[in-house]
Amino acid sequence: MDDTYDVLIAGGGLNGPTLALALAGAGLSVCVVDARPAEARSADDFDGRAYALALASRRLLTALGLWGDLGPKSQPILQVKASQGRPGSGADRFFLHFDSAEIEEGPVGHMLEDRFLYRALLAAMQDRVTHVAGTAITDHEVGPAGITATLSDGRRIGARLLVGADGRGSGVASRAGITRRGHDYGQIALVAAIEHDKPHDGVAHQYFMPTGPLAILPLPGNRSSVVWSETEANAKAIVALDDAAFLDVLRPRFGDFLGAITIAGPRFSYPLSLSLAETYVAPRMALVGDAAHGVHPIAGQGLNLGLRDVAALAEVLVEAVRRGEDLGAPDVLERYQAWRRPDATRLALGMDGVNALFSNRSGMLGAARGVGMGLISAMPILRRGFMRQAAGLSLNPMPRLLAGLPL
Repeated sequence: MDDTYDVLIAGGGLNGPTLALALAGAGLSVCVVDARPAEARSADDFDGRAYALALASRRLLTALGLWGDLGPKSQPILQVKASQGRPGSGADRFFLHFDSAEIEEGPVGHMLEDRFLYRALLAAMQDRVTHVAGTAITDHEVGPAGITATLSDGRRIGARLLVGADGRGSGVASRAGITRRGHDYGQIALVAAIEHDKPHDGVAHQYFMPTGPLAILPLPGNRSSVVWSETEANAKAIVALDDAAFLDVLRPRFGDFLGAITIAGPRFSYPLSLSLAETYVAPRMALVGDAAHGVHPIAGQGLNLGLRDVAALAEVLVEAVRRGEDLGAPDVLERYQAWRRPDATRLALGMDGVNALFSNRSGMLGAARGVGMGLISAMPILRRGFMRQAAGLSLNPMPRLLAGLPL
């Protein structure tokens, strides 16, 4: 055995390091193993990749001491406008309008670029967490008192608990025999940053098109992040276009409310599917983030769901240690699963239903959808309820970190 820790985390994206910092701050010894080199994740150049961080997720980063530096680099989401439409026809006359001023806690969320968030996590881990980058966990064995993991460089690391934060194709989950259920959406997400002439005023837009939703999310300055879901056939043809031709296809969907638009960085694409792990725990092992649940990007809740997992698991583990319990014991891990799995499953299936409801060409459904959106928008109680849910404020019980409190 080369080293032994309280917790070994597989996956160095965002959820893994965030969990590591939460646990290390409470006195646990933690190691993060990341298959990707650190420099590959921490480039300084603008590439447009960004996340819609819910208010509760911002509170978590505040509790970990990170938001003070990240806040000035973020863009508050002050309003959200959602409507259905067709390319070239503009938004429907019935739409949803959420204004952050209607809730007391502040903006429902902030847009934050990936480069800033990851670099902040990397810097915070330097003196508090063992970070093994450019190396993968290739195998792990479960024993009565802990696990032993084998790394691709031949090292062997021991821990009382292994956490899989290694994405939808989680090696930790597959080695534990955890199966998944879900389905392919037949859609591909096209992601790009757009520069525009007019200010966005902190307004996020969600257009529900027959072939998939289009989100226009405000970034600092006169820039926005576009997350555009299209059918696989359409998306593959669009991916092959150069930037000028890409904009020609985007403009009828985007509209001209922000003036002239140009591409402001590289473009990305990834296939969309629903993927839910049948269990979040196994002997001496727990899953967080996409390793537990891969969801449709409607409303940008993927990372927020992962951070909810992080906050709940960190609280369960720290409380177990303080009570003198074995943090890898089945009853301890079951507390985490009982806390997180129902909420994550409900939200994932809810987004699945919304995508199915809107991604079609049914005229009858279209009329009903429009009237329904108009009614919700006209009812303050419902509007505030939706906003609080999107902000992550409706969780019960609320993990301490998501309330901005220390563990």
